[in-house]
Amino acid sequence: MSATEWFQARLRSGEKSGNKVPVALEGAARGASKSAAKPSLRSTAERMQATLRKADEALSPRALRRVLAALQAVIDPRVSEVEGGRRAHAIATAYASATPEERRDYWALMSEHFAADPHKLKSARDQHQAAVGTPDEGQAELKLRRALVSPRMRLLQRFAVEPEGMRFLVDLRAELLPFLKSDKRLIALDAELEHLFSTWFDVAFLELRRIDWNSPASLIEKLIRYEAVHDIKSWTDVKNRLDDSDRRCYGFFHPRLPNEPLIFVEVALVDRISEGITPLLDETAVPILPAKATTAIFYSISNTQNGLRGVSFGDSLIKRVVETLQDELPRLKVFATLSPVPGFRSWLAKNAADLLQRLDEKREAELGRLIGSLPPTADRLLAAVDGDAATLDARSPLRQWLLQAAAEYLGHTLIDGTPADPVARFHLGNGARVERLNWGGDPSPKGQKQSYGLMVNYLYDLKRLDKHRAWLAEGKVAVSGDVESLFFKKG
Repeated sequence: MSATEWFQARLRSGEKSGNKVPVALEGAARGASKSAAKPSLRSTAERMQATLRKADEALSPRALRRVLAALQAVIDPRVSEVEGGRRAHAIATAYASATPEERRDYWALMSEHFAADPHKLKSARDQHQAAVGTPDEGQAELKLRRALVSPRMRLLQRFAVEPEGMRFLVDLRAELLPFLKSDKRLIALDAELEHLFSTWFDVAFLELRRIDWNSPASLIEKLIRYEAVHDIKSWTDVKNRLDDSDRRCYGFFHPRLPNEPLIFVEVALVDRISEGITPLLDETAVPILPAKATTAIFYSISNTQNGLRGVSFGDSLIKRVVETLQDELPRLKVFATLSPVPGFRSWLAKNAADLLQRLDEKREAELGRLIGSLPPTADRLLAAVDGDAATLDARSPLRQWLLQAAAEYLGHTLIDGTPADPVARFHLGNGARVERLNWGGDPSPKGQKQSYGLMVNYLYDLKRLDKHRAWLAEGKVAVSGDVESLFFKKG
């Protein structure tokens, strides 16, 4: 009997009672909430002891018991890892046919019934604590480590045995992430998935590949779909970004997810640090000969797998790309980004009033006359910026105030010791520094919505990356002299 036949036989064992099973799933379970915005008030253990399901529950008690038995059979110590993998594959097949509400019941079963044994864990902890400083400490630590390995961890590992198992687990985590806040039962399941992914997707197991116009069409289509910074508008647009002359694109790939980039970066080879995205995306621009390029601009970095959230390999991607480019083009000396500032506008809306308090009387009067309010108020100021930001000339007090505010946001605003802006958090965490603010760098509607069109260059000074990371650990952001000159004066 195959693994799929085995699982389906287990599920059919109670069908005589009229209970439909998850693998059949002829639509949503009767009485289940369409949105399932909240988890059931009853635990799965309580539900399996009952006869009927309640209105907010998807799977019936009989179906829950059968799915639980199938999950437990995956890690049956009497079966081989290969057979366990086949049984897990059968469950994944059933899961694929389940409704969103029924899938949440699968998660709940994995979360509630496969935790580490609390009694063994307590005993191991007590023994380890008693053994600290004695010759038995090492053995006690080993016992504690084994007690910490939950049956859930072994269950997830069995799903990864089959070739499609990794794809299943990554997609499963992507589905459950939005429900973590409303269903605390899922936290442990999510944490163990993230732990496994951090090992399985370590950069030592990833392959750096260049993606160009000659790559498979299916791969190029994925780039179009996953591009998260600057939307790709056409095949001509994507061809321009993959051009062999002055453009490069690289991605990290995992052997279990073939032709599926985990993260990719788009690079422009230029002769100076770029101050706007429009020239870089201009399909009619005359390309620069790569041999004459002195600067590599990373203008788009996109993660593609929501299920790998928290697994960090972006810094390794940039490092590997820099090494690859240096080998190919020794004239390249400058490595920088042209990056969006996605959190600036929302941050400014909350902090404009505080920033106004830091202006001297002269600047305050200039702004007040400009917006017709003396003294200037945050509401009037934000309204003026919202309407005219793109047209403000270089000497405008309003434009200068916005640049100063952006410098404060990127250079001084930390949350729990890390930069408030998500893109800044990534690049500054890699050891880059805030090099330059670019007015009107992104004139697109998205750029205006995020940051009034402002963009920023982060410079990767290869000799100072470790130093800048150390500064950030101490609560200090590395910035250039030009950016530092924009900070509001301390009063």
